Amino acid sequence: MKVDGNVVLIAGGSGALGQTVVPSFVAAGARVITVDQHPPSVHVEGRTDMKADVTNETDVRRLVDEVIRTAGRIDTLINLVGGFATGPVVETDDSLWHRMLTMNLTAAFLLSKAVLPHMLERRTGRIVHVAARAVLEPFPGAAAYIVSKSGLVALIRTLSLELAGSGVTVNGVLPATIDTPANRSSMPDVDPSKWVRPESLAQTLIFLASREASQINGALVPIG
Repeated sequence: MKVDGNVVLIAGGSGALGQTVVPSFVAAGARVITVDQHPPSVHVEGRTDMKADVTNETDVRRLVDEVIRTAGRIDTLINLVGGFATGPVVETDDSLWHRMLTMNLTAAFLLSKAVLPHMLERRTGRIVHVAARAVLEPFPGAAAYIVSKSGLVALIRTLSLELAGSGVTVNGVLPATIDTPANRSSMPDVDPSKWVRPESLAQTLIFLASREASQINGALVPIG
């Protein structure tokens, strides 16, 4: 899978999933630029860390301009930004509702919107968002999370139709529960061997970002 030399912007690269995804892209030969609201203070070889609030449109536009000025272009956007919260509808207050929509949908919208003019001008680009298997198989007790991730899937599908034939593709992955330290801590009685390995998710993202995936657009790939 060829991503060597590609400039890959990874939003949320310092999170639990990013700790596997970022080095996987670096190992595949990509020039990786990560963005987080609180980037790591220690430099890691093979990546450039930038700071931005990806839920703020002005900050996102500034970020994209800075990446293009620094790296010359953006070949791929990988969006790992997201959050999880439980609670049935009757117990969900509006602050939690808006927080899930902001983290899981608004950030994806703003990031996509900001990189698209540059990608469309070059007639090439990859955008890949991480949604959730729960949009296909909803479960009770996480209404705000599932609705916000379902909105992300609708955004992926709509963008893929709008961008058909442009050279820019938009796809999504739909992982089940991911094996992260936080999930192990919050669900100590569940067998993590049945969860999605971050390495598997990373390799799927690399494939969707690769030149071999140039004709894949609007795909929603379940994992786990």
